[in-house]
Amino acid sequence: MRYGWDDAYEHAFAPHHAAGLIPARVVRAERGLCEAVTDMGTVRAEIPGAAQQGDPLAAPCTGDWAALRPATTGHAAVLHAVLERRTALVRSTASRTSHGQILAANVDTVVVTVSLAAPLKHGRTERMLALAWESGAQPIVVLTKADAGADVASAQAEVSAVAPGVDVLVTSAVTGQGMDILTAVLTGTVVLLGPSGAGKSTLGNQLLGGDLLATGAVRAADGKGRHTTAWRELLPLPGGGVLLDTPGLRSIGLHDAQDGLEQTFADIQRLAQDCRFTDCAHVSEPGCAVLAAVEAGTVPARRLDSYHRLLRENAYAASRTDARLQAGREAVKKNIAQHLRATYSFRERQL
Repeated sequence: MRYGWDDAYEHAFAPHHAAGLIPARVVRAERGLCEAVTDMGTVRAEIPGAAQQGDPLAAPCTGDWAALRPATTGHAAVLHAVLERRTALVRSTASRTSHGQILAANVDTVVVTVSLAAPLKHGRTERMLALAWESGAQPIVVLTKADAGADVASAQAEVSAVAPGVDVLVTSAVTGQGMDILTAVLTGTVVLLGPSGAGKSTLGNQLLGGDLLATGAVRAADGKGRHTTAWRELLPLPGGGVLLDTPGLRSIGLHDAQDGLEQTFADIQRLAQDCRFTDCAHVSEPGCAVLAAVEAGTVPARRLDSYHRLLRENAYAASRTDARLQAGREAVKKNIAQHLRATYSFRERQL
């Protein structure tokens, strides 16, 4: 199977093999149905109602490996179980509820796309990097549309400063610049992440070697594009591995991404080790090494402001999740208490 199956998955799938199920990778998931690729080709399968209830993060999504019962005469194929995910790319829902939204599962490389044909927005790049690091995959920043950039070298240096520990590559789908280097560093399942108009689909077509992904024009006024990708899908790459194209993200909210933030702002984390107080918030404390670096100009004030803002957002999202879980526990206890009262009342009537 070309879609990333390996010996570890084969071992984890053994109990399902014994039950007569076959491995499948979810290509596209919708409400109650999904498309999944198997050794027999792509099939459409039903998703049992139980798999769609409760935490949305537990529902099957693009990239999941699943145990599927093939279709038989009069019966559709059914997705019975999802294997444990190795990585998961999760953001907060657009409605900012306490639930997260999973964008892709079992991803090895996250390509964060940044267009050089529009003004750089470092805060957005930092958000995407936090999501990427938190997923457990390896992020790479790809600067697209180098042929339309005014000062490519300066832009690459700027982005590299906000992406510590991450390769920042310059590419152009028009001239082919940087595509050989990008192809060489991509491994496993690759997901393209970025806003509409960043050139994800055009970049994806270059990697795929054909016009398999829909592309669209961007507005000259602000560099924004239309959502030409309306869903997530997996496509095999010519050199091995698979590509996952995602819709352009209008909003990129964080969901329980503390580790991802620490890696995204690794430069601030290193400086914080030299602060006078171990619980320094880097706001106005004496002996703060981070504030000293801002004063000296080695850390931009914008970056520290972004760090504080994303920490607050993440803490708020975590508090909403904790509140939801607490409410769920209280509801369970309330149901148990009501059941016990009803049981005792029934027994007393029988005496």
